Amino acid sequence: MTQQESFVAELVKRLSEERKRQGLSYERLAKKAGVHRTTISLVERGKQNPTLSLCKRLADSLDIKLSDIIAECE
Repeated sequence: MTQQESFVAELVKRLSEERKRQGLSYERLAKKAGVHRTTISLVERGKQNPTLSLCKRLADSLDIKLSDIIAECE
């Protein structure tokens, strides 16, 4: 796994942990973020790489700062 792949995997892991901590299903988070639930599922399972825009939408929907998560992953 490359350094970039590891970074993305860690970023997605942290977003997923926060979703679960808040007790949100894929469907509820998807609705808040304005994306399809399968998109979140694919990203969390490592089947699809998230765009920066998607990461921002998910973080905003989780009421967390994407910049804080990125800093934690570096």
